[in-house]
Amino acid sequence: MLENRRSLHKAHMVTPGRFPRFVIVLTFFGSLLHGQPPKVMNGAELKLAIKKLTVLGSALFVAAHPDDENTAFLATMTQGRLYRAAYLAMTRGEGGQNLIGPEQGDLMGVIRTQELLAARNIDGAEQYFTRAIDFGFSKTKEETIQFWGKEKTLSDVVWVIRSFRPDVLVNRFMLQQGGHGNHTASAAFSIEAFEAAADPTRFPEQLKYVQPWKAKRLVWNVFRFQQSENPSPPANTVGLDLGSYNNLLGKSYTEISGESRSMHKSQGFGAGQNRGEFMNYFQHVAGDPAKDDLFDDVNTDWSRVGDGKVIGEILAQAYSTFDPEEPSKVIPLLFKAFQAMQRVSDPWVEVKKKEIEAVIKSCAGIWTDALAAEYSGIPGGEVKLTTVVINRSPYSFILERISVKHGVNDTLLNSRLQYNAPHRATFVAKLPSDKEYTQPYWLKKEAEAGSYIVTDERLVGRPESEAPLTVTITLASPDGKIDVTTPVRFRSVDPVEGEMYRPFEVVPSVAVNLLEAVHVFPSLSEKKIEVNLKSGVAGVGGKVRLQMPQGWIVKPEAVSFEFKTKDEEQFVAFSVKPSNGAMSGPFSVEVEVGGKRIGHGRRTIRYSHIPPQTVFPIAEGKLLRLDVKKRGQNIGYIMGAGDEIPAALRQVGYSVSLVSDDEIAEGDFSKYDAIVAGVRAYNTRPKLRTHQKKLMEYVAKGGTYIVQYVTFQRGESENIGPYPLTISRDRVTVEHAPVTFFNRKNAILSSPNNITADDFKGWTQERGLYFANAWDVKYDSVMATNDPGESPKAGGLLVASYGKGIYIYTGFAFFRQLPAGVPGAYRLFVNLVSAKNISRPDEASK
Repeated sequence: MLENRRSLHKAHMVTPGRFPRFVIVLTFFGSLLHGQPPKVMNGAELKLAIKKLTVLGSALFVAAHPDDENTAFLATMTQGRLYRAAYLAMTRGEGGQNLIGPEQGDLMGVIRTQELLAARNIDGAEQYFTRAIDFGFSKTKEETIQFWGKEKTLSDVVWVIRSFRPDVLVNRFMLQQGGHGNHTASAAFSIEAFEAAADPTRFPEQLKYVQPWKAKRLVWNVFRFQQSENPSPPANTVGLDLGSYNNLLGKSYTEISGESRSMHKSQGFGAGQNRGEFMNYFQHVAGDPAKDDLFDDVNTDWSRVGDGKVIGEILAQAYSTFDPEEPSKVIPLLFKAFQAMQRVSDPWVEVKKKEIEAVIKSCAGIWTDALAAEYSGIPGGEVKLTTVVINRSPYSFILERISVKHGVNDTLLNSRLQYNAPHRATFVAKLPSDKEYTQPYWLKKEAEAGSYIVTDERLVGRPESEAPLTVTITLASPDGKIDVTTPVRFRSVDPVEGEMYRPFEVVPSVAVNLLEAVHVFPSLSEKKIEVNLKSGVAGVGGKVRLQMPQGWIVKPEAVSFEFKTKDEEQFVAFSVKPSNGAMSGPFSVEVEVGGKRIGHGRRTIRYSHIPPQTVFPIAEGKLLRLDVKKRGQNIGYIMGAGDEIPAALRQVGYSVSLVSDDEIAEGDFSKYDAIVAGVRAYNTRPKLRTHQKKLMEYVAKGGTYIVQYVTFQRGESENIGPYPLTISRDRVTVEHAPVTFFNRKNAILSSPNNITADDFKGWTQERGLYFANAWDVKYDSVMATNDPGESPKAGGLLVASYGKGIYIYTGFAFFRQLPAGVPGAYRLFVNLVSAKNISRPDEASK
């Protein structure tokens, strides 16, 4: 049942003794900024950051997906209480819908990972993940745990707890409180990991790097809707006002929360910046109960660290004497504390050393940058880069040395940095010939059914890959020295957006991209398969060829190419046809360059709220021999949130035009045999609701109008058809769920293709979502499906005659099935597009 669920793609140390130097502590502060400009804290932020140096408390928030986290809680912990806080998401959200574009599966996970990092950059928390994959909506935690793999996922949660070492563990969900199998499974893993992380016999292989750890307590962040139903505090809870106001920041934590949560743009989760009291309650689950505060009986000052009292006293003095107008005056005290930290071995010291280096840098207004001349390089290639260091304070720093990863030698400078005078230096780095492409680390190997394969266990939990190229700048002074490590970036200036940064990338010398991954062959006729080639370096040439399954004929066998410049593109076409007996199957594309074979594509995801993200998928596709007949030719497609159905319709032989807002308002629809509204079109295209009458007139005159699933937010699902229907949250999550046909006489099931149970084989992730649960008698429900143990859901495909035409609403997940090359989904969707009112039409409503 689960094989296709994966989307396309008392806190104390249990073991006594001193902290070993080899222990890993998860402190990925820099990992949040690979594609962002360097940050220098202002006076208010510095005052809080120096005070935070005196605080040694931590909280780990656990839930299932990106956007499940309580950002007000995280902001309160990091910027109010000044604790170290993090969010552990079980998945990267690969199974979610995409409101802003066509990406699904692995690419959706890449987007949502970066949205989480953007959110953490606002609320100040850190971000971690397990290797589990979001496979879409699940109705039971048992299904989720089976799919993810219990021991593997539990190991990941234990690893993050042992590495991060939280004092307090906070669940967003509970075993019976979550409404989604992924949600309740996250609680199950957290509860078991709370004990397992403290047990040295559980996952002992981790003890090479980390020690067992027992948090003081585990609590559940009680849902707010339950609190509103019962205004009195729930039993066994402590309360915390997450709406408190921070005078230094000029914001409440709920205002910060709104900014943070609004980074989940792919999910349409723009949030208000609420003001005023926002009480949250935290109910005891395990460990020592709290009486008055979440951190009852947790030591959160430097006395928790052996020999830490002196460090705490120095930092307290630094905080009390800090002057935001002359922040550099506190640097000698900060260095004094930093030197004292060198003599103490404890996980907290490793955390605070990174924090204090950042504070010293900002107190001096130090600006460091490492800029590549180009945004990408190839394995074995040279990278020209420039470093910039500016001391914008009267404090005296010497630029001691600059070390470039993959550089020939360190550059010893011992040059005094003059006030506000940029120090520039140029370098050439030589990338190793076996340097890997900058593929997200979790996508480097093909995933298992429910989780990613990560061979280096030390990478588990990390939000993103390390930067492929870094520069370390050593700054020395009479009081001490610090190392500032900066990822190499590329900077450009856009005439509209201004200064823009993006991560430096390692790319193939030639990338090969299929313009379409699925190619449909309804007959033995020849079709063109187009390939896009993109150079990663100037002066490269070679040959490109298709690797086809048996029985398929391709001409020419290979095509030569040559690029003169970098980032040049060429398009190559092959003629492909099946011979008699040729079967559907996968094919691939590869180029041969200098005796090496390259079979990776190159796709860059661009949205304004996250840095550009480039992935390098294997260049492979699917050849689909399909017995499909179609009616009509010209299709108008009203794109919604984004999907790839227009390409699928073109593969079948339709001419598809994307319908603009202007055409919705003023265009002539009579040229279309059918019009299709894409997924969530009524949620994302307001013109549709404004001109609904015009669309219904098109149907009444004989047109066919198909509306794919709509969410029922803000009334956007109302009045989407000629007769009343109500969209619900009903969905069928099991992709193999049986389908029952109600009305075999309905032409949707027979014309032009005869639809049978076989057409529902091989579906991926789910049957459908946002089915209607009530509708006018004029609609005909032709089939039903349901998850195990549930009643049949008959609102996934509704057909109505209206005037001379046909209106169809469907919640079936065609937007997933057609890009995946599911044959039966193609046949059924072609029937929808081909539908004509062959029965006696009802009189259209006036």
